[in-house]
Amino acid sequence: MSEYTFAAEATSAASPDTVFAILADATGWKHWAGWFVRESFWEREGMPPPGGVGSIRKVGARPVYGREETVEYDPPTRFAYRILSGQPVKSYRADVVLTPTDTGTRIRWSGRFEPSIPGTGTFMRWYFQRLVTGFARRLAAYAERPRTERSAIPM
Repeated sequence: MSEYTFAAEATSAASPDTVFAILADATGWKHWAGWFVRESFWEREGMPPPGGVGSIRKVGARPVYGREETVEYDPPTRFAYRILSGQPVKSYRADVVLTPTDTGTRIRWSGRFEPSIPGTGTFMRWYFQRLVTGFARRLAAYAERPRTERSAIPM
């Protein structure tokens, strides 16, 4: 099967430290990721705790959750994860690169995968492109909110 790729970018007036802290906190995804992530929590903590390499976050809503394992954790510039379950893909990896700018942070969220079901690659690329574009935009906007207006974000 072929590998498919996608990428999205957004900019935030928030610092890379702020954006990274929000991105790497599984418990906070339910506050910013969108309507399809009504629940978000840790299945397993990583190193360093809680969201470092080896951590597994669960996102979604009953009865369907995605399970994602952190595979790269380099605050405040790089965060990468792979999907363990919850999507009809294999070899999925997403990389989020946060680049400081004069006015905040550039967010580049890219990924690659192989479809598990033959013939679904083009659709899944479209789906992930839309999903990740929304994630990047909502992450950027949420990070710009004053800390007192953000829910459940430990910093």
